[in-house]
Amino acid sequence: MASGSLKKKPKQRSINRSPSSMASPSSPFRFRRKSLIISSSLIISVLVLLYITSKKKNFEAPLAELHSVEVVNEFPHDPEAFTQGLLYGGDDTLFESTGLKKHSSVRKVALQTGKVEILQKMDDFFFGEGLTLLGDRLFQVTWLDKTGFMYDRHNLSKFEKFTHQMPDGWGLATDGKVLFGSDGSSTLYHLDPQTFQVIRRDTVKYKGHEVHNLNELEYVNGEVWANVWQSDCIARISQKDGIVLGWILLPDLRFGSSPCSCKFLLPLEQIDVLNGIAWDSQKNRLFVTGKLWPKLYEIKLHPIREQQQPGVIEELCLRRYEFHFM
Repeated sequence: MASGSLKKKPKQRSINRSPSSMASPSSPFRFRRKSLIISSSLIISVLVLLYITSKKKNFEAPLAELHSVEVVNEFPHDPEAFTQGLLYGGDDTLFESTGLKKHSSVRKVALQTGKVEILQKMDDFFFGEGLTLLGDRLFQVTWLDKTGFMYDRHNLSKFEKFTHQMPDGWGLATDGKVLFGSDGSSTLYHLDPQTFQVIRRDTVKYKGHEVHNLNELEYVNGEVWANVWQSDCIARISQKDGIVLGWILLPDLRFGSSPCSCKFLLPLEQIDVLNGIAWDSQKNRLFVTGKLWPKLYEIKLHPIREQQQPGVIEELCLRRYEFHFM
């Protein structure tokens, strides 16, 4: 049938027609073809533009919220506690991990008085870091080491040592299912609490900028909150993708705390940094303190409505520091 159809075409005898008349039968087809090509190109261009726009919106959304703080209560805090991990233990008690070699410990502290009720001193070799509670076990990581420890929450007896896959141990938190860890970089680690294998790594970002120096962590209402080392900022991080959902700005608290004149410390600058977040989920109370601070604060958040100058958050919270201590 194909050959027969080809033979029928010469019967139209268009040999003596002018060039213009020869083109006319196919002109509508050519016009339609050009129109289809142009329409397809426009559709593709629109789709590409919509994709780029949606990706940009997804990247920028949600807009990071800013909060200032109001001090609701002040509590005594051991001024010689180099706070590296902090969490609420219920019944007005706190669990705290302190650092510095030969001075590291895990402790149970009375909130109202600041009195250390139970103290588990670490071996001199280890530098205590982040701490979290899952079930009846406290999990602690150590600095410049992949070694961690588990303790009984009731008496702080050490009953197991573990090895994790993070390059270093800084912060630790949990949602009751996985452990979240930080190593001083911009990476938020998701760890299996049974094997301590890394399940996932998220790069924490704010407006496309990596947020480095993630330190002590706390899990609050579906978000991971992180102290940013050498800043007066707490980042509210999405546990889904690592995007910063908001910032809590606490510049005034540090200036209200006198630095420790501890004899065992080397002369260092800015050693009294903000570090330590504890969340009481039953009473919706938020507590913060810092390294060598004589006070622990219960704070309330207030949204900042005023438009901020460009670059303010980048200057306050995203300055990158290299650690050269000890």
